[in-house]
Amino acid sequence: MKTKRGKIKALIFDMGGVLAGANHHGKIEPVSDDIHVQISKALGIGLDTWIDAIDSSYAKSIEGKLSPGKTKSIISRNLHILPRTLEKKVLQVYKKLFSQNKKLYDYAIRKKKEGYKIAILSDQWPFSKKALFLPNLMKKFDAVVVSCDVGMRKPNPKIYRLTTNKLKIKPKEAIFIDNREWNLKPAKKLGMKTVLFRNNRQTIKDIENILG
Repeated sequence: MKTKRGKIKALIFDMGGVLAGANHHGKIEPVSDDIHVQISKALGIGLDTWIDAIDSSYAKSIEGKLSPGKTKSIISRNLHILPRTLEKKVLQVYKKLFSQNKKLYDYAIRKKKEGYKIAILSDQWPFSKKALFLPNLMKKFDAVVVSCDVGMRKPNPKIYRLTTNKLKIKPKEAIFIDNREWNLKPAKKLGMKTVLFRNNRQTIKDIENILG
């Protein structure tokens, strides 16, 4: 393995804003709250109505406290629309706004071929997970940990440990890449090396500097 003194064994990537995001002239950026604006428009309702409809269901579903079916049922009932109609329109918006960060995906696969393990650690609710986590891409990763599946979310230290446990490595043997500084802090405390994603060039450079 081509690691500096054999220390780093795995690269762990966030999804939204890192492996997927808004594509502005080839630059991946977070979609932020614009996703909710666009969903409300797609449904033909006001933003306030959409926010009221998802209310606590949104946060609970991200943490896995509500199943995908229950989440869809509650929101569709609040909006008086069919669950299948809700899902179809929400997924269409996610797929329209988010682009795969092909350059970073390709980089991750190259590192895997060099002997590193690669993983995804991401906070998602059922709709975004279904839209962004494409099976043909996910099967290339050694571990995929999504908050709505495991019942916890960043910055809970347990979800970072769960990811390293799945990779069968120690936290100090991993590099965690995220676009939010507050999500990097728990990783650092556990002993992980961290990289704040700003753009592909900077991120790849920072990772390579750590690997040595």
